[in-house]
Formats: sequence, C-alpha cells, structure tokens
Amino acid sequence: MKKQYAASLILLLALVGFAGPDSGVHKVRRYRQTHELTLLTEYMQFLAIPNVAADSANLRQTASFILGMMQKRGIKGQLLPAKTPGVPPAVYGEVRTPGAKRTIVFYAHYDGQPVNAAQWASGLSPFKPQLTSAALTHGGQFIPMMQAGETSGPDWRLYARSSSDDKAGVMAILAGYEALVQSKQRPGVNIKFFFEGEEEKGSPHLSEIVEGNRALLASDLWIICDGPVHQSGQKQVVFGARGDVNVGLTVYGPKRPLHSGHYGNWAPNPALALAQLLASMKDSTGRVTIEGFYDDVIPLTAKEQQALSRVPNLDAAIQKELSFARADGGGQNLSELINQPSLNINGMRSANVGAQAANVIPTTAEATLDLRLVLGNDWERQVAKVVSHIRRQGFFVTTQEPTDAERARYPRIVRLTPHTGYNAERTSMDLPLAQEVVVAVQRTSTQPVVQVPTSGGSLPLHVFKKINATTLTVPVANYDNNQHAENENIRLGNLWDGMETMAAIMQLK
Repeated sequence: MKKQYAASLILLLALVGFAGPDSGVHKVRRYRQTHELTLLTEYMQFLAIPNVAADSANLRQTASFILGMMQKRGIKGQLLPAKTPGVPPAVYGEVRTPGAKRTIVFYAHYDGQPVNAAQWASGLSPFKPQLTSAALTHGGQFIPMMQAGETSGPDWRLYARSSSDDKAGVMAILAGYEALVQSKQRPGVNIKFFFEGEEEKGSPHLSEIVEGNRALLASDLWIICDGPVHQSGQKQVVFGARGDVNVGLTVYGPKRPLHSGHYGNWAPNPALALAQLLASMKDSTGRVTIEGFYDDVIPLTAKEQQALSRVPNLDAAIQKELSFARADGGGQNLSELINQPSLNINGMRSANVGAQAANVIPTTAEATLDLRLVLGNDWERQVAKVVSHIRRQGFFVTTQEPTDAERARYPRIVRLTPHTGYNAERTSMDLPLAQEVVVAVQRTSTQPVVQVPTSGGSLPLHVFKKINATTLTVPVANYDNNQHAENENIRLGNLWDGMETMAAIMQLK
C-alpha cells in the first residue's frame, strides 16, 4: 500500500510539473540570462584547450582549468590521481549542505575523441570555438562573439571538439551549481563533483581512482551527465547504458602487393575475403547472424517495456533527415533496437582508393568491430561467439602476426586484436530516488520527460557498481551534435537547459 501511495505521489508531482518550470527554475534561468556573456566566454576558453587522449600535457591543463572553475564558484577541489603513472587525474570537488540526508555525485568527463582537422567544415577548427546562428547543415552562418547586454538565441550553435561530449556536462553541472547559489537558493543534498579524463579510451584506469577513494566517493546516487537528449528535444532520464568492446580483424593475402593484371584471378585478395567475412555476420535486415549472439539477453521488465512504449517514435523523421531509404531492424523501431546487443563495423582499410588508388592486390585488409552489449551479455563471452563464427567461415584465427609456416598451411587467416571491454548496467525504474530525479527534471520542462531503460551509447557504469553506487544518466546535449565526429557542436539552448536540469536535481531533499 505504501509503495502504491509513493508511486501515485510521484506521478502526481510529475504531472504537476507539466504546467511549467517552477520559481526555483526561473531564478536559475534569470541568473543565466544576465550572465550569458561571462558563462559563454568561460566555456569557450575551456573548449580551446585540446583534450585528446594522446595529449597528456593538455589533458592535465584541462583538469587544472576545471579546478579553477571550481575555485571561482567556491568549491574546494582536488585532483585524484591513478596509481598508474601518466594517467589523467579525476577532478573532485565537494559541497556539504547543512542538514542534508543524501549525497549525490555529479559525473562528466573532460577528455574528447581524436580529431582530423581536415575533415571539419571550412571556417571551423576543432579547438577554436566558433558560434553560428544555427546548425551549419540548416543554413547557419558564422556570427561574432556576443556582446555585453546581448542575449543568445536558443538555436545558436557552438562548434568545437567536446562542445557536446562531454565538456558540456562539466559546464552544465558547475554553472548549474553557480546559478543555484547565486540566485539565493540552497542545494537540498550534499554535492560531490567527479570529472574523469579517460572515458573516450574506455576508462581503463577509472577503477584505480574510484576504488582507491571509496570513502570519499560514498553517495546515494551518481548523476551521469553525458550524451544527448531525445531526438524530439524532450529531456530524458536514462536508467542504464550498454556495455562495449571493440575487436580488430586483419585478413592476409600475398606477402607483397601484386599487380592486379598479372596476378588477378589467381592470388587471393584479402579485401574481398574480409568483405565476405563481414557480410556473413549480418542478414539483409541487419540482424546479427552469429550463433548465440542474442541468447544471454535479460528481458526488459513490464515497467521498462511500458516506458519504452511511451518513448516518442521519430524514426521516419530522422530517417528522412539522414537520407536513407530503409532502416535496419526488420520493422523494430530505434528505441527497441537500442535495448538489444549490436555489431557495428567502425571502419575498414585495405590499400588505397580515389586519387591514390593503384592496380594492386593488397597484402592485408583490416576492420574494427564495435560490439554493444545489454544486460545479460558478458563482453568476453560475446567476443568468443564472434571468434567461433569466424572459424566456422573457414579462417584460422591467431592473435599474433602469422608465421610463414601458418601462411603456407592455412588459406584464410585472421589476426584478432581484442580490446578490454565492459558490461552493461541498469538501475531499476522502481527505485524511489530514481523517480524523484524524474520529478526534479520534469519541473524544468513543459514537455513530458522521456524515461529510457538503456542508452544506445556506453558508459563505465560497471566501475561505479564496484563501490555499490546507483547511477542515472541525465544528458543535456542536442541529438544532432556530431559527437565523435567532425563539426561537433552544442546547441546553446541545450547548454542553458542543462544548467537548469542540474540545478533542479541538486535541490532534491
């Protein structure tokens, strides 16, 4: 009976939130509106610091910049180093709230994906933040930095690497706290800030930092601020994330490149062999054909299925926007497919194409597979299924460069380069604190908050699970942000909304 009453109360509060943002949210908004120039200037300085994984010096500079952001807001911060030398530290801060009974950790990551500046649009550079009047793909024009007294447009875009993934999370959290305090409001919980520097590498040393600071990181909940809001523009709360593991494949042909006229039809072409192997892994609808690939999946609960049924279906609009005629999935929609394991080809390479193309039979062909996992999958077991499938296609599988004896013995050889992966995690939708977060987010929006069992992307939630942490993901970025690719951007309306969202969660009791 108590459970039913609590659930009804939460639902009622959520419905009340549909009327629009409450006065606390308006105070945060007014503060932002009168401080946009200062906030945007700081954010552009933050984005100007390169933060790719290979640049350890600039990653440390990025961490130091975040410490400065904290200090400016009255947050006492420190760096949490890993045991392994040379690893980017986590940036930690803490605010104690008198009388608070709960503690929430706010997480984002400050590292970004590698960049190829040549692929960015003319006028853009990955670490020279640039404003536009709208998305460039929708006719946006380059505009100068806003002036004092000027208000930004919600559809303005800020282009730079990590502008959405995930320096936007760092900025939304810290600026949200600033706006809350400066608008004379109090947090309702103890707040801890945790910003990681290796997420885009798979967080290989995060466990060292987290498990080495168990007492410091004790909490009731972690809020993960990463990823995009729903494609509809509606805010969302995500209860889990898929796991992930990459697998590199190299197929071998002749020991030296051969003239395709002299040796074509005779010498085996590794590019063709790789293409045939990859094609055997999926059917015409995109369904993975690897034996047992879907066998371990733990089905969604009735409540999770209900939540999934309420997710707005924008498949047709997105498909039209992206200009492809038929979606994979055999009739299932995007939200349903995200809650299933997947196999993607991240890239393929063999010899040259275009102006560099030559009439050769190449020596090798390479591909990288990306396996996304859902609850029930184990990443090592999933990789083993892929390996078994490759063997069934007639390939000898090795993890070393093949010897001459092996090349003479086996007509088809694949060298496997497995990477360390991690499994999916998911928080129950029945958890009262999780539903309180939904209510808090709802107070910042006039549209229903989308509740999603699992995100399409992956996060290192398994690390937080080791210290018995409960996690929820509350993203802020626009869905068309080009994360991980050229022309990455943040819609300013999303950045400002993200401030309000984080501030609202900080007011939980």
